[in-house]
Amino acid sequence: MRPWLEKTGRPGRSCPSSYHYGAGALARRPALEAESVWIAGGLYGNPFALEALLEAYDCEHGRKALVFNGDFHWFDVDAADFGRINDTVLAFHATRGNVETELATPQDGAGCGCGYPDWVGDDTVQRSNRILERLRAAAKRRTQGLAALPMHLVARVGDARVAIVHGDADSLAGWGFAQETLATGEGMRHARAAFDAAGVDVFASSHTCLPVLQSFAGGRVLVNNGAAGMPNFRGERFGLATRIAVSPAKDSLYGARCGEVFIDAIPLRYDPAAWLRRFLEQWPEGSDAHQSYFGRIVDGPNYPRESALRSAPAGEAEELLARRQVLAEDAQHR
Repeated sequence: MRPWLEKTGRPGRSCPSSYHYGAGALARRPALEAESVWIAGGLYGNPFALEALLEAYDCEHGRKALVFNGDFHWFDVDAADFGRINDTVLAFHATRGNVETELATPQDGAGCGCGYPDWVGDDTVQRSNRILERLRAAAKRRTQGLAALPMHLVARVGDARVAIVHGDADSLAGWGFAQETLATGEGMRHARAAFDAAGVDVFASSHTCLPVLQSFAGGRVLVNNGAAGMPNFRGERFGLATRIAVSPAKDSLYGARCGEVFIDAIPLRYDPAAWLRRFLEQWPEGSDAHQSYFGRIVDGPNYPRESALRSAPAGEAEELLARRQVLAEDAQHR
C-alpha cells in the first residue's frame, strides 16, 4: 500500500469508500472547453480572496471558465459569510471538496473528511474535526447545492486534456498530489501512472494546502494551487489560483508549458489586514482554527516559494519513450 494511503480508521484520517473513483473515471470526454480555465481550490471561506480572484478573472478575455475545485468553505462560520460565498461559488463551475461533502452528506467516521496522512499530527486532525462540526451550524439549509456538485471535472484547453480534482487522481481526499508525496520516487511513479490511466495532459488539484507545479516527461504537468484563501509561502501573504490557457499569464509567479498550453500560478493579493480581522472575529485566540491556522495567516507556512516549481526528473523522458515502445510492440503482437 502507498504510504500516504495508509489509514487508521479514525475520524479525519479515514477515507470513506464513497470518496474513491480511480483515475480511469477521468478518461472521458471533456465537459468544458475554453481558451482559459482558472482553478481555485482552498478558498477556505475568505471573502477578500474571493473578491481578488473575481477581479483578476474579470480581466481575462476570450472563452473562459472559472472552476472552484473544493474546500471553498472552512473558516466562514458566520451564516451571512457562508451564504454569500456559497451563492457566489455556485454561480460558476464547481466541484466539491471534503469540506462540502461532509457538510452536505456526512460519512460515518469521516470527521472532517481530510484523509490526513501520518505526517500530520493528531492535534491538528482533532481540531479540523471540530472546525467542521462548528461549520455545520452555519451551513444549515444551504447544503442542497453542495450535494449535487461532482467530485471531479474534465476540461479541454487548447490541445490539452485537463483533469480537475480536489485531492488526487484516485480519491476526493487523496494526498497523492501533495508536495511531500511528489518528493518521493513512489509518489512520482504513481503520478505518472495516473496520467496514463486518466488519459490527460494536466492534473489540477488543491486539498493538501501547499502548492507544487511538477513537470513530467512528454510535457505533462501536475499543478496543485495550495490555497486560494491563505498564504502559501514563508513570509508572503497572498493566496494562489491556477490559470491554464492558450496564452501566457500577465501576472504569474511561476509556470510551465504543456504543448501549446501555459500553466501558471496566479497570486490572489487580497487585503491581509482585513482578512485577519475577519478571521479573529470568528476564530479568536484559543479557538481550534486559531491554533491551527493563525500562524500561517500571519506569516505564511514554512515553505519557500522556490520549492513549488519542479522540473521533470532526469532520465524520465528516456523511461517514457521506452515504455511507449514496449506498449507499441505489445499492440502489434495482439
